[in-house]
Amino acid sequence: MSKKANQQGSRSAKERATKNVHLQNQAVLTFEEWKLQVTETIRSENFWQMIAYQKALYLYELIWADTEQWLKDIRGRELARQIIRSADSICSNIEEGYGRGFGKEMLYFYRIALGSARETKGHYYRAKGLLRREALEHRLKLAGEVIALVLTEINRQKKR
Repeated sequence: MSKKANQQGSRSAKERATKNVHLQNQAVLTFEEWKLQVTETIRSENFWQMIAYQKALYLYELIWADTEQWLKDIRGRELARQIIRSADSICSNIEEGYGRGFGKEMLYFYRIALGSARETKGHYYRAKGLLRREALEHRLKLAGEVIALVLTEINRQKKR
């Protein structure tokens, strides 16, 4: 391998390491700090106005950082895959529900998001051996907030 190719390979490895450190650092950001880092492309979407969506997306990013470690533990691999899917489902269903406008279709997707939020909370509890106690409590509380906010939105939409 040439010296130039080796330097480029080192640079790529350093860039990947920097991105990983950045991702891990996001796990310790407060919700308010995190919101400031969300791209304008997402913040300009109508569904961004829903606090439930914002908190669900924040939770997803925390999960992404948390599961990086879980994947190194044979016991955590399957939980990591499941929690990533369930947390993604919260955001995806809010996005799709919002895209459907109002009415029964919107409610259908919000109900799926609610179920996925409950599933995500359960996965976190079952992964308690893979997290520090403070992190676990924070994630469970955040998942509970998402559940309450989605439920509130469902009830609000029913009254329309």
